[in-house]
Amino acid sequence: MAKRPKKIVANNKKARHDYFIEEVYEVGIVLTGTEIKSIRAGRCSIKESYCKIDKNGEVFIHGMHISPYEQGNRYNVEPLRDRKLLMHKRQISKLIGTLKTSGLTLVPLNVYLNEDGRCKLEIGLARGKKNYDKRDTIAKKDADRKIDRAIKDRLNR
Repeated sequence: MAKRPKKIVANNKKARHDYFIEEVYEVGIVLTGTEIKSIRAGRCSIKESYCKIDKNGEVFIHGMHISPYEQGNRYNVEPLRDRKLLMHKRQISKLIGTLKTSGLTLVPLNVYLNEDGRCKLEIGLARGKKNYDKRDTIAKKDADRKIDRAIKDRLNR
């Protein structure tokens, strides 16, 4: 069977605007059957979601919205329920140590279906940006855009 390319279902653009991403982790999500069908249909949002590690050493995502599957009837679950994330124990213990010592947070970056058809979530270890950092980032992107446009114009002459 041929492998499919990675299909991004939901993207959190605001996370890269509001945070400096230090490290990125690929984690699995514990889902029900109707939830994965809804994700494959593209009905998922992570805009207002965040990740937390509970006292038992398990990672959960809070506020991730997966719309109920239309043909799911009684098998549908609550759209905003907390979902468990699947990570290795050593990764979780490393995250616990870094989150306690420094002012970092876990932010979901995007949800995608990998080559095998499994749903994965990319979470980032992030540090919050100040307002002047956000302005610097916007100014840098704007300058890069102008440079690219000028180079393109020079090449087309």
